[in-house]
Amino acid sequence: MLKRTGYLTIGIIDSLIGGNEEYTLSEEQLTTMQEAYDFLEEFSSRKVIYGINTGFGPMAQYRVKPEEYTNLQYNLIRSHANGIGQKLSPEEIRAVMICRLHTLALGRSGVSPGIIYQLQTYLKHDILPIIYYHGGVGASGDLVQLAHVGLGLIGEGECYYKGEIVPVKQALEAEGLQKAELKLRDGLAIVNGTSCMSGIAALNIRRAQNLLYWAIAGAAMLNELVEAFDDSFSKELNYVKLHPGQRYVAARMRHHVKGSELIQKRHVKDFDEKQDATGQIFQKKVQEYYSLRCVPQILGPVAETLDHCAETLEREMNSANDNPIISVSEENVFHGGNFHGDYVSFEMDKLKLAVVKMTMLAERQINFLMNDKLNERFPPFLNAGILGLNYGMQGMVFSATSTTAENQSLSNSVYVHSIPCNNDNQDIVSMGSNAARITKEVIENAAQVLSMFMLALAQAADFDNLKDRLSPASKDVYQQIRKIVGRIEKDEPISNCLDAINDLISNQERFSDIDADI
Repeated sequence: MLKRTGYLTIGIIDSLIGGNEEYTLSEEQLTTMQEAYDFLEEFSSRKVIYGINTGFGPMAQYRVKPEEYTNLQYNLIRSHANGIGQKLSPEEIRAVMICRLHTLALGRSGVSPGIIYQLQTYLKHDILPIIYYHGGVGASGDLVQLAHVGLGLIGEGECYYKGEIVPVKQALEAEGLQKAELKLRDGLAIVNGTSCMSGIAALNIRRAQNLLYWAIAGAAMLNELVEAFDDSFSKELNYVKLHPGQRYVAARMRHHVKGSELIQKRHVKDFDEKQDATGQIFQKKVQEYYSLRCVPQILGPVAETLDHCAETLEREMNSANDNPIISVSEENVFHGGNFHGDYVSFEMDKLKLAVVKMTMLAERQINFLMNDKLNERFPPFLNAGILGLNYGMQGMVFSATSTTAENQSLSNSVYVHSIPCNNDNQDIVSMGSNAARITKEVIENAAQVLSMFMLALAQAADFDNLKDRLSPASKDVYQQIRKIVGRIEKDEPISNCLDAINDLISNQERFSDIDADI
C-alpha cells in the first residue's frame, strides 16, 4: 500500500490496476483538499461561481437559488449519465477512476473530501460504475462518461462487482458501504475533466509499448531466418542518423540477435570473392527488402512517438483539468478551459498513426515469409504438408491483410473532427475520448496482425532446423509460441491459437530485459 503524493505515471496506473498497489490518500492531499473546499464554501457565499450558484453550459447566465444548490449537482449527474454503446472494461474504468481521484486530490477543484473518500473506497472494494464508450466530446471534459462515475458514487446505476454487472446499490449493501452525498460543486467537479480519455489512453500506451517490443523482436528474428547481413541495424550505419528512436530500435535488434548462428557479418572482400566473376547476376542477395533492412527507420518514429505520448499524457494526468480552478493562495477562483482534451486527443492520433505503420510493417513481413518467390527459402505459405493438397498458412494471409486495411481506414484524425454542440457553447471540441477509444481499436488490430507474424516466424523456424541456430532471444520467442501451438502440418483452424498468442504479446511486459546501447 503506497501513498500517492507525487507524480502519477502510466506504470503506477498499471500497477494499481493489477492490484500490486493501492491508492491511499496522504495527509498532505487531505489537508490541501479540505482547505480548498473550506475556502470555496466561504468564497461562493458572496461571489458568482460557475456551477455553484449558476446553471451549466449555455444556461450559466441563470441564477440558482441557495436552497437548490445541492439539487443542482444531482441534476447535473443524472441528466448527463446517458452514455450509449459498448461498456468500458473493468480495467479501463479503474484507470479512469484513478485518474479522476488523482486530479481531484490536487486540491484545485474544491471538491468535498467525501467524494475523494468515495472514489478511494470504490477502488478498494472493486466497485466500478459502468461507463459507456459513446457520449463525450472531450471539451467540457468527458462529461457523459464521468457522469456515469458520479452516478455510481451516489449509489445509482450499475457497476462491475465481483465479475458481474449489478446495481450499485446491491454492491454497496454487500460491502456495508454508504452512497456519497454531493455538496457545493461536487457534481461538476466529478464530470468536468479529461480523466476518461486519459485513463483509456494510459492503457493504450502500455499495450502499444508491449507491441513495439514484439515488433522489434520479430523483425530481428526474421533477419535471422533469411540469414541477412547485420549492417542494416549496425551501430555504424544507424549512428549517422541523429534520431534517438532509430538508434534505439537498431540497438534492440543488435541485442536480440546476439549469439545467432544465422546473421551474417558484412565483409565486402569476402562477399566479392564468392561471386561468379564472369556472371552478370549475383547469386547472393546484396541487400534485403525494405521490410527487413529498414526496420530501425520505420519503427524508430514509432518508439519516439510512444515516448512523447507517454510524457504528454502523464502531464495531463497530473494536472488540474477542471473548471473553475480554485486557488487558495490567491484567494480567488479562475474560470477557463482546463477541461479541454486537445492534448490527449492529439497524442492519441499520433499514437494511432504510429501503430498503424507498425501493423503495415508486420503485414509486409508476413507476406515476405509466405511468398516463396520473395524469400527464396520457404515453401509457399510456409506449407509443411503436401503442396496442392494442403494450404499451410494461406488463410491467415487474408486475415492479416484485411485487419491491416481496417487499421489504415481507422487512421484518419479525430483531433481535427470538431463538431460544435451544447447550443454552440462548446463551439470547438477535442473529441478526446473518441480518439482514445479508436486508438484502442487500432492497437487491438495491430496485436492480431503481430500475433499472425509471430506464428509465421515460429513456423518458418522449423524448416531446415533453423530454430537450432537462432539467437537465445529468438529461441525464447520460438518456444513461447510453440507452447501455445505446435508446427502446423495439417489444415485446421488456428483462431484459438492466434487468440492465445494475442494475449501473450498484448499483456507480457518485455522492456526490462536489456539496457540498450544507444
